[in-house]
Amino acid sequence: MLALDRAIERAANYGLLVSGVLILVMSLLSTYGVARRYLLNNPEPYSYEISTSMLLACVVLSIAYLQRQGQHLRADFLFNLFSQGSQAIITDIVGPIIALFYIGIIAWQSWDATLYSFLMHETSQSSWEEPLFPTKLVVPIGMGLLCLVLLAQLSRGITSLVQRIKKARR
Repeated sequence: MLALDRAIERAANYGLLVSGVLILVMSLLSTYGVARRYLLNNPEPYSYEISTSMLLACVVLSIAYLQRQGQHLRADFLFNLFSQGSQAIITDIVGPIIALFYIGIIAWQSWDATLYSFLMHETSQSSWEEPLFPTKLVVPIGMGLLCLVLLAQLSRGITSLVQRIKKARR
């Protein structure tokens, strides 16, 4: 189980690394687009479209890492009213169960949309008409990775709860 948890952590770290690289590429593309528009007076739409696709990938691929590190935003003003044990149950068991239900549906439906896009050779409506399949494929990959992180978090939470119960009985 520990090896699987490490593999999930590595995958989440790679997702974050890819997101960081994509942010760098987006900034270079944006600089190129602005320079071409204002310095050369020759605008081109491709850098904007590519950056838009990359932005989706940046968000979706970094979510699993953020969940793994516990760095998502929370409404602490209500959360702090609970005891430490209740907070652990909420964050490590209840939260992942609810999130798995929601994210699982997103992963499943986005896979259907991706498959449809691939089979229909769907393209954008821009003059470039780039294929939408690669952009749509990032969503089920990122959401699937987030599901794995949530399952690992839920497993650790249940294990921790069982250990606390056994310890309290002694």
